[in-house]
Amino acid sequence: MTVICPKCQHARSPTAPAPAWQCPACGIAYHKYAAFQARARAAVVPPRDTAPPPGWDGSLWALIGANLLSLVIAVVADWSLGSVMLLYWSQSVIIGLANVARILTLERFSTENFQINDRDVAPTPAVKRQTALFFLVHYGMFHAVYFMFMCVQTDALASISTGLAACVVLFALNHAWSYRYNVALDRRGTPNIGTLMFTPYLRIVPMHATILVGGAFAPSTATLVLFMLLKTGADVAMHLVEHRRLQHRADGVPA
Repeated sequence: MTVICPKCQHARSPTAPAPAWQCPACGIAYHKYAAFQARARAAVVPPRDTAPPPGWDGSLWALIGANLLSLVIAVVADWSLGSVMLLYWSQSVIIGLANVARILTLERFSTENFQINDRDVAPTPAVKRQTALFFLVHYGMFHAVYFMFMCVQTDALASISTGLAACVVLFALNHAWSYRYNVALDRRGTPNIGTLMFTPYLRIVPMHATILVGGAFAPSTATLVLFMLLKTGADVAMHLVEHRRLQHRADGVPA
């Protein structure tokens, strides 16, 4: 019977001079290596979700609070569509900057199904920096074009006010909290860097689409409230997706 070495895959010849218990190619003892493999498999931590249940996520409730308080300020101050769009554009920029910082602070990460220039890449510091830079440039261009659209189509710049600035600060504080929360979870797991790069788009597109659709209707307080509530729902839903889906460990034990 042919014996295959479990380490180097050498097929042992019946005439091999080495002892029957030893691989003639790499010299390992078959039974000892098999025992080592068994211990290594037992030590592997299976993939798991590192995010706690939504009810325990303080950043979720802070996000809901920031959205609802912004809604109240918008109604009391009789905001225009331009004011609302500028607020949510600012929130999008904050989300993007937090994501760049999050990518750069990754200690270990997976590159499964992630390619650069159509090539598979290893989870190295260079790949981390390259991914963060690509995201920053692409995301920044998207928001630059969006900002110009707001300036042309709405009174966004003329609508800057103390109330608007206060709401931007609220969202900045919320996303700073969420950033710290996510970084702590990243250090406990092995997030996929490709998923981290694309998820912000999945989060911001629904919330901006909601407001843009709302702008097609006749402006009124009722319309403003309705679409700000719908935006809040989209924001919260994607927050949950981010916290629940990005924190799965990659298979195996990190080096």
